[in-house]
Amino acid sequence: MSKYNALWEYVQKNGGSTLKLSFAEIHDIAGIEIDHSFLRYKKELVQYGYQVGKISLKERTVIFNKID
Repeated sequence: MSKYNALWEYVQKNGGSTLKLSFAEIHDIAGIEIDHSFLRYKKELVQYGYQVGKISLKERTVIFNKID
């Protein structure tokens, strides 16, 4: 079980074609701060029908895109 499972399930349930979440929202959903390991875990999201799009450190947001 991944430390980001709660986030992946949230994205699958609440995402449309795209979903933009702030780092703070991700913290609230997953219960953990987003960190560098997120880059390693993001490939798990494909199993939920989504992929990580843009990660903006300046805006502190992540965009999730539905896989066609």
